[in-house]
Amino acid sequence: MANTMLLAVFALLQVMCFLSTSPVHGVSAAAGSCHASGYVHGKETRCPKGSPDCCVVGKSYPRFRCSPPVSAKTPAILTLKVFDNGEDGGPTSCDMRFHRNTELVVALSSGWLRLDGGARRRCNGRIRVAAAANGRSVVARVVDECDSVNGCREEDGYSPPCRNNVVGGSPAVWKKLGLNESVGEFEVTWSDV
Repeated sequence: MANTMLLAVFALLQVMCFLSTSPVHGVSAAAGSCHASGYVHGKETRCPKGSPDCCVVGKSYPRFRCSPPVSAKTPAILTLKVFDNGEDGGPTSCDMRFHRNTELVVALSSGWLRLDGGARRRCNGRIRVAAAANGRSVVARVVDECDSVNGCREEDGYSPPCRNNVVGGSPAVWKKLGLNESVGEFEVTWSDV
């Protein structure tokens, strides 16, 4: 009887240890960081040969249902995103519209756009983006999602999933920040306004 009780207690302790160290929805309990929740695999596409924006056949790409924690200065990577009709996909996910390149608009990685598991969203809210390179900042409206979960499909333009720490800025955002679009990516910080 004592051996059975001891085995039950030991099994319970093992389960508790396992649960306290396992990621929940991609978030590590210990570090509060975001980990890949799986992978999508590149398959045959109709992309131009050698296109840098397309999935590579046989390559695996991480997918994220989360993003790093948001703070007063959340570190991110600024990428160039065009929101004009036909330029970079369909209408934006927040307002189902296209936006001119002169508008101060951004897309956020899935985990940052969808707060509290999707119950609240940053759609149409404003964020402040600051360039690490020169300290300049701009306030922009969140109009789209940089999809960190799906990718390598026709409806994704055969592009890999977005990384979990991306702010996709319109050409107007890049101009206000004084950044050269041809560089492609810059370190920035962002915060809710």
